[in-house]
Amino acid sequence: MADNPMLKFVGTRQAYPDKRAPDIRAEDFAEITRAYIDAKAEEQAGRCSQCGVPYCSTHCPLHNHIPDWLRLTAEGRLREAYELSSATSTMPEICGRICPQDRLCEGNCVIEFSGHGAVTIGAIEKFITDTAWKEGWVEPIVPVRDRAGQSIGIIGAGPAGLTTAEYMRGHGYDVHVYDRHDRAGGLLVYGIPGFKLEKEVVTRRFERLREAGIHFHLGFEVGRDATLAQLRERHDALLIATGVYRARAIKAPGVGAPGVIKALDYLIASNRKGFGDTVPEWESGALNAAGKNVVVVGGGDTAMDCVRTAVRQGAKSVKCLYRRDRANMPGSQREVANAEEEGVEFVWLSAPDAFDGTEVVSGVRASRMRLGAPDASGRRAPELDPGSEFRLDADLVIQALGFDPEDLPQMFGSPELSVTRWGTLRVDHKTMQTSMPGVFAAGDIVRGASLVVWAVRDGRDVSARMHAWLKEKAKLAASELAAA
Repeated sequence: MADNPMLKFVGTRQAYPDKRAPDIRAEDFAEITRAYIDAKAEEQAGRCSQCGVPYCSTHCPLHNHIPDWLRLTAEGRLREAYELSSATSTMPEICGRICPQDRLCEGNCVIEFSGHGAVTIGAIEKFITDTAWKEGWVEPIVPVRDRAGQSIGIIGAGPAGLTTAEYMRGHGYDVHVYDRHDRAGGLLVYGIPGFKLEKEVVTRRFERLREAGIHFHLGFEVGRDATLAQLRERHDALLIATGVYRARAIKAPGVGAPGVIKALDYLIASNRKGFGDTVPEWESGALNAAGKNVVVVGGGDTAMDCVRTAVRQGAKSVKCLYRRDRANMPGSQREVANAEEEGVEFVWLSAPDAFDGTEVVSGVRASRMRLGAPDASGRRAPELDPGSEFRLDADLVIQALGFDPEDLPQMFGSPELSVTRWGTLRVDHKTMQTSMPGVFAAGDIVRGASLVVWAVRDGRDVSARMHAWLKEKAKLAASELAAA
């Protein structure tokens, strides 16, 4: 009997793929980690303890079959590993790159609890699907049947919308995707920098969907090019998967000064420049950190994207101002470590009071904070520490405090579209339909700003609900026709 390829965690140390040196990777927007070689991926996959109750899968929003495809990888059966990985996820290589595994699968790995270091699940997931693309194992989408006469419209080409498009095309529907940007992918393309997710990784996913016959209407703005009511007339069902894009603003004197900018404006400009687009605001320096003292306000993953982008643009200094301490920040600890390696300075337990400068911002006046009792989220709430004021020089201040929903009922010309008190779309969570029959919603526009993996999960779930609803609709139409 052959040796068991698994349970090697005692004798095999945890090893993530090598990272490029900080001074080298800060010169470009390429991904910072090299890929595993086959032998290393097999070795690291073999560290899995094959738990009877796999907490990694339980804590994965997609409930990926992680121990199973780790075993297949350890046995050198990569094609089977890919097929199992892609059975539950439409974007495994993307989630492998950008999921906060330290908070999800790897953070709940049993051997992590025992002190041996988690299995490097994300890096192996990325390796499996990158290998599949390289070897030609990623097959085209082939509809199981042609559901002639039934079409769906999807508003938003982010991860929730693209996931739904893939599943619904697989069911045989005529699928149309509408997005206001000139490229599909949403924040995968314009919000996440290339050093975390190279754009070719997203582009090849989009091309696969386009080749499957999915129709993309880019540069299309609902409310300008068509109302929601007009799209309802065109399609048998609609999905709203717009995400949340309205930036939360800092409320402090001087916040309107030139040079105090929004994180998404900054990241979109940088990503557009990476595509080779002409970006006047980048060329003028308004959205370019080169040679500047940069202060980023916020502690989430968007803030980490901004500080690391500023380093690559040649900023003179980069500081991150966050009102809680390191242990209570919402962003990935791995991203914090990467930023620190690249020269970012974190100013913990600090919040801005005002911004100096009239012609252009020149500094941030801030105060120290201290942590009080836990708030509704369970984290200790920050409180002002009196008499602790200080000042930071700043030529560019980036607000990265998170995102809220836009006013979709007003934008779409559909006041009957019901929203919650937070501005997210109100849905029946059993059917995932909004207050308008046949209009579904999924992703951040329902749950609020969240993770890409949750958007993929929502896209998968809403596809099942839409498919069931459309089958019932077709059955009812056929019965009415027969009775006529």
